[in-house]
Amino acid sequence: MNELLSDIADRLIAAYDSAAMLEPITAALPDFTVAEAYDVLGEIKARRCRQGWQPVGRKIGFTNRTIWDRYGVWQPMWAHTWAHTVQYAAEARASLSLQNLVQPRIEPEVVFKLKAPLPVTDDPLVVLESVDWIAAGFEIVQSHFPDWIFTAADCTAAFGLHGALAVGAPLPITDTNRATVAATLPVFTATLSRDKTVVDRGVGANVLDSPALALVHLARVLSEQPQFPTLAAGEIVTTGTLTDAWPVKPGETWSSDYGDLGLQGLSVTFT
Repeated sequence: MNELLSDIADRLIAAYDSAAMLEPITAALPDFTVAEAYDVLGEIKARRCRQGWQPVGRKIGFTNRTIWDRYGVWQPMWAHTWAHTVQYAAEARASLSLQNLVQPRIEPEVVFKLKAPLPVTDDPLVVLESVDWIAAGFEIVQSHFPDWIFTAADCTAAFGLHGALAVGAPLPITDTNRATVAATLPVFTATLSRDKTVVDRGVGANVLDSPALALVHLARVLSEQPQFPTLAAGEIVTTGTLTDAWPVKPGETWSSDYGDLGLQGLSVTFT
C-alpha cells in the first residue's frame, strides 16, 4: 500500500477509535476513487485483525435506490462486520450503547446467514439454497464526516459507515418455505417505529429489487476484488436499509415489523 492510502487508514482508524469527526477524504483529495477506498478498507481490516478483531461477515450499504439522491451516493458499497459489533437479540429485544458512535442512524434490514459459498446468479431460489436462515436486523450506521456529507469513496473507506448490528430471531430457510420466501422478499413491507410511533415504511424491492439479489450483487463485486475473500459458509450478511436511515439518541426505543415476510420484528433501546 502506498504512503498516501496508509495515511488515510491512519486517520480513519483514529477517528473511529476516538469517536471523532473529520473532513471527507475527497475534500483534500478530490480524485480519491472507490477502488482506492477498498484498498484502504483492506488495510484497515488487516490492522484490525492484528489487533484481535474477528470478522464475522459483511454489511452492504446504499442498496436502497430511493435514498441515493438524498446522500449523493449512487452505488452500493460493502464493508466488514465484526464479532464485537454484532449482537444477537434474545427474544427479539436488544440494548445498544451509542456512547462511541458518531452521528448514529438506524436502518431496518434483512440479515442472511450463509451455509454455503454464494453463486453469482440472478435466480433468488438458487441464492436461497446457500442460505441457512434470514432474520430481522437493525444496522446502526455512523458518519465521521460532518452532516452525513460524503462521496461513495469516502463512506466506503470509512468502515462502510458500520457501527453495530443487532440481529433478531432467525427464520430457517428450508425446502418447504424457500420458494415462498424468494417470492415475498421483493414485495413485503417493513415498518420502522420509534417509541411506538411509525416513522417510515419500505418495501423489499427498494434493496436492489430484493434483499436476495443484494447478496448476489455482493458476490459479483467480490468476484472482481481478489484482495478480499469471497462469501463463505457461516458468514452473516446484512443487505441494506429498507427505509431511510434515521437519527437515534439515548433513551429511544425503536422497533420493526416485517409484514408478510414472516420474520419476527426487532426492538432496540439505546443507552
